[in-house]
Amino acid sequence: MKNILIIEDDISLSNGITFALKSSEFACVQVQDLHSAKQKMKSLGFQLIILDINLPDGNGLDFLQELRQSSAVPVIILTANDLETDVVTGLELGADDYITKPFSLMILRARVNARLREGNAAASDTIRVDGFSFSFARMEFSKNNMPIELSKTEQKLLRILLENKGQVLPRAQLVDSVWTNGAEYVDENALSVTIKRLRDKLEDTPSSPEYIKTIYGIGYTWAVK
Repeated sequence: MKNILIIEDDISLSNGITFALKSSEFACVQVQDLHSAKQKMKSLGFQLIILDINLPDGNGLDFLQELRQSSAVPVIILTANDLETDVVTGLELGADDYITKPFSLMILRARVNARLREGNAAASDTIRVDGFSFSFARMEFSKNNMPIELSKTEQKLLRILLENKGQVLPRAQLVDSVWTNGAEYVDENALSVTIKRLRDKLEDTPSSPEYIKTIYGIGYTWAVK
């Protein structure tokens, strides 16, 4: 079952979208404002969001920009704003698709199916370990179904550790792999700081880690679970 969040203040239109998408594969959650949307996202995971721009408590584009700081969940913008500049702005802020009103519900359903197929491909990138779920393509991370926010650097380091579970990775190798911005010199303290931040976010007891272990004098490893 795929959860779809519909953020649309026109209740009749929202009901029409829900009816058009009704199937055993989809569960639609309808909200009329951004505050309600944020509350729903705290308790449910969504595979796609249908987002209006002009909402009672804010602008959908501001919401999209904020969302893209921590999530790559597919977003289809649905709006009466049909100027070319509006479309370009929405896409540049991270929308996956942009549909202007009025529109065909059949076309909307086809666009939703297309975005979800892409999402399924991205889901194959998900790594599940113990109670963790790490989706690097979608930038969605959780522990026991509770979301975890990771910076881009933390994501890169975590991915390298996970892809080499049980192997000891030297500090120099990790520095070279994570900080690939062409800098001639990177302070190795940056690695220690990033390791500490990852432990603080992932470990039950960061001072006595179960997962990201230090191999003294060599480097770090993700302990096999």
